[in-house]
Amino acid sequence: MKKVGFFQSIRLKFIIIITLLLLFPIQVIGAYFSQQLETKLNENFEESITNNIDILNIQLEQAFSKERTEDGQTSEDGQTLEEEVQSILNDFNAENITELLVVNSKSRVIGATEDSDQSKVGKRLPLPEIQRTLLLGRVMEPDTKVDQKGHRILVRTYPIYQEEETERREETGETNGNEKQEVVVGAIYIKASLEGVYGQLQDINRIFANGTFLGVSISVLLGIVIARTITKPITEMRKHAKIMGAGDFSQKVNVYGRDEIGQLAVSFNELNDKLKISQATTEGERRKLSSVLSNMTEGVIATDHTGSIILMNEPASRLLGQEIEDVQGEPLLSVLKISDRLDKITDLNDKESIIIDFSEGDQQLLLKASFTVVQYEMEEMNGYITVLSDVTEQEKIERERREFVANVSHELRTPLTTMKSYLETLSEGAWEDKEIAPRFLDVTQNETERMIRLVNDLLQLSKMDNKDYKLHKEKVNFIGFFKTVAERFEINQDDHIHFEHHLPDKEVLVWIDKDKMTQVLDNIISNAIKYSPEGGTITFNLEVKKQQQKLHVSISDEGVGIPKEKLEKIFERFYRVDRARSRNLGGTGLGLAISREMIDAHGGEVWADSKEGEGTKVTFTLPLLKQPQGDEE
Repeated sequence: MKKVGFFQSIRLKFIIIITLLLLFPIQVIGAYFSQQLETKLNENFEESITNNIDILNIQLEQAFSKERTEDGQTSEDGQTLEEEVQSILNDFNAENITELLVVNSKSRVIGATEDSDQSKVGKRLPLPEIQRTLLLGRVMEPDTKVDQKGHRILVRTYPIYQEEETERREETGETNGNEKQEVVVGAIYIKASLEGVYGQLQDINRIFANGTFLGVSISVLLGIVIARTITKPITEMRKHAKIMGAGDFSQKVNVYGRDEIGQLAVSFNELNDKLKISQATTEGERRKLSSVLSNMTEGVIATDHTGSIILMNEPASRLLGQEIEDVQGEPLLSVLKISDRLDKITDLNDKESIIIDFSEGDQQLLLKASFTVVQYEMEEMNGYITVLSDVTEQEKIERERREFVANVSHELRTPLTTMKSYLETLSEGAWEDKEIAPRFLDVTQNETERMIRLVNDLLQLSKMDNKDYKLHKEKVNFIGFFKTVAERFEINQDDHIHFEHHLPDKEVLVWIDKDKMTQVLDNIISNAIKYSPEGGTITFNLEVKKQQQKLHVSISDEGVGIPKEKLEKIFERFYRVDRARSRNLGGTGLGLAISREMIDAHGGEVWADSKEGEGTKVTFTLPLLKQPQGDEE
């Protein structure tokens, strides 16, 4: 199981969540507090400026209200308006005010504070703010600007009033006394620096930011502690799950409390106990199944519901010639080479068994595959079990049985048909014909003898198959025995066929049943004579192999020969290379088969070598006699 990194763990998520839960309200509160603080500081600053200007305004109104000489230059105390205004401004506390100008009704500057630009005194100052104040006669809303140095400043103008008496007229047009009226006679123009206000706000924000950082740091530490407290049991359960995955159910998870995580740990331990019992049960069943599968002679293949192989025992591996690692996960239909017969795996539901041909070259292999569907309790298909059996020998025996029955039927039917037709001819009156009757009877007799030979050969083969026969062995000098058998054939052949002998000079002792071995030699020599051409030569060769302790007996002819692909089949029952010619020569097709059975019973071997057009050589072996033995049955 891959280890979970810190940046992917739930611990980091807990820390982030706790930090955000604290940081978000702090930021909202901080933003609201900063905005409200800025507004309040600006209001307090403007109020402070306004209070100071109100006091100044009263003094300036008094100065503007004094009576002057007719030329308007001096008052009773001998000061001009400009001098008195400048005197008032010199005594004014202009803290936070960077520039303060007093203008008359004609927008001419008549006074300025020491911090102001003195060059503007006596000049006309046609600023829009001043013009609106002189015209409208009210305090203009403050305007925040940025000077050339990048400092924020507050710009504001205040009107200066003076009371004047005017005549009041009635609606009738008559004069009715005098009344006082305020008239704008000047204005105060100020510029106040806001840097102090914003500097103070910045200091407060800095203090708030430091507090926020401290609070977030503490929350992160608390988050680590809380997250560790929450995730520690989960981490332990994760490690324990990894141990359980490896098959170790001996350990348990610690329970740290009675909360949800504690209950989860309790449930986890209960699951561990149940899995331990289940694992033990499953392991026992698996061992039983493994033992059964290993000791089965049949091959077993298990698949999942898709038809992919998940299990195969050793016998199945031997039959298919493939290891489980090579076929695991492969489709069953492809491995069994039946995908051309079945389109999909579910087609096996309708099949109980299939014969599959796995033959390669001369190596014949026939397998019988039986299929069983594996289902869940709800009858839902879970997979398939395939049992493989080697039925090569059974199929071969069954095929040989069918061929044997067919051959016997054919061999018996031919002479019987001939006899029936001849006997019917005789019964219809041909028996009175002295020329035809003897000839027909002779044919009937020959066919009868042929059937007797066939039946005798079949009985003999039946006894050999059932091991229902005995060998009466005795010590025999095979050289003299062989000469005696061969002379019988040589006397009857006149000069039509020549015989050559290549025999050892000394005696060769073997332990044989003379009657059975005489039958073997009769069958082989008879075949050599039948298939030899007129004037051909038959060669007898006996050779002693001392190292092998065997006697090799070979009988060769100069007949038509046997094709190479048919050479191994001449010892099979009823097999004939040329059926028509063999039947005409009177053979039953069982002679060589009987000979092979008898030679096998003597512990020898038999085989044939041949070339088409050059003849055939049949060779068999017999064990040499090592020491005298009694008769054996």
